[in-house]
Amino acid sequence: MTEALVGFGAVFLLALLRVPLAFAMGLVGFLGLGLMRGWAATAASAAQVVYETGFAYTLSVVPLFILMGNFVAKAGLAQELYRAAYAFIGHLRGGLAHATVLACAGFGAICGSSIATAATMSKVAYPSMKKLGYADYLSTGVIAAGGTLGIMIPPSTILVIYGIVTETHIGKLFAAGVIPGLLCAAMMMGAVAFITWRDPSAGPAGERTPWAERLRAVGNIWGVALLVVLVLGGIYGGVFTATEGAGIGASGAFFFALARRALTWRALFEVLVESARTTAMLFTILIAAMMFSGFVNFTTMPNDLKDWILHLGLPPLAIVGAMMVIYVILGTIMEELSMVLLTIPVFFPIVVQLGFDPVWFGVLIVLVVQIGLISPPVGMNLFVLNALLKTVPLAQIFRGVWLFVAALVVALAVVLEVQPLALWLPSFMK
Repeated sequence: MTEALVGFGAVFLLALLRVPLAFAMGLVGFLGLGLMRGWAATAASAAQVVYETGFAYTLSVVPLFILMGNFVAKAGLAQELYRAAYAFIGHLRGGLAHATVLACAGFGAICGSSIATAATMSKVAYPSMKKLGYADYLSTGVIAAGGTLGIMIPPSTILVIYGIVTETHIGKLFAAGVIPGLLCAAMMMGAVAFITWRDPSAGPAGERTPWAERLRAVGNIWGVALLVVLVLGGIYGGVFTATEGAGIGASGAFFFALARRALTWRALFEVLVESARTTAMLFTILIAAMMFSGFVNFTTMPNDLKDWILHLGLPPLAIVGAMMVIYVILGTIMEELSMVLLTIPVFFPIVVQLGFDPVWFGVLIVLVVQIGLISPPVGMNLFVLNALLKTVPLAQIFRGVWLFVAALVVALAVVLEVQPLALWLPSFMK
């Protein structure tokens, strides 16, 4: 166990020295395993990890879903979703903020990336809220928080990677994310209602939209509905696998963007480059984390920690709750995907030994990642908004996000206590 603790300490030290976590985990994993197993065996193991990860058929779902989300964004469907949501609730106090949450949920159903959702909605929703006189702290807070719905409401890159690393059924993970995702959206809308009740000037009501325009706005989002039904319906119904569904979704998004004349050669090049860049980042982190987990698993730490926790005599749910607290704390200082991949080799065997469903634990993992994405000081969504909305000080973005962090913590507690929220839909799948 000592070797593993030294390894974790080395990773954190390198992170404090601003070494990217992917390189920190890969370096420590390689050196640690080399010192314990020998350099020849370690080099062969590292080469095998890189090769198998790069050529894994199941992992092809990641770039395909990323590609689908980028095509959808380029086709302008995010704007259509926002207009449709605004048409129905824009006349309410805080209506534009409520519409942003709903649009983020809809966009998340065809994107799978939190950062992409937040970045897209910052361009779509913020100008409208600014024009109507919304407070910057509410506008940025709701966009940052709504962006996290992109990784809970399926498809989700985090759920895909979790499913691959833990060998959990990806289709069931997608089904498990639906109800908790809707719960998160409801909690965020509750936070908006509270903010505008406490400070009505933060989110003034807009004009009421006539029913004719509402129906027209709904008619404009048929492309989103078709893609969601086609991809997720096919996966849930067992018509095709998650990988095949991702391919169909990416193809459908491509033809939809083409039909809307949103794809010039330049735009196509930008979509492909952005998708490749994001995929390369995710695979680099994944390969490094698998090398580090190989080192941790070679030590006695997972078994020693599991035995120690089981002998404490605590209720199983209390143990998982303590894990969630650790995740929330780590999420404030670490990049979220690296955090998950760093800790899964330690926590996952304990959860399985306690008799909990890996699908339910996967949903909890995504919830803590959502919290980490908007938790100062290193929440990625906050810095995405800070980079895109240069007129808004970072302090205002930090100020506006705390109530949404609290809303997600409540959602985490509810899903932790009421497991059927995550397991009901997967129970219908074979």
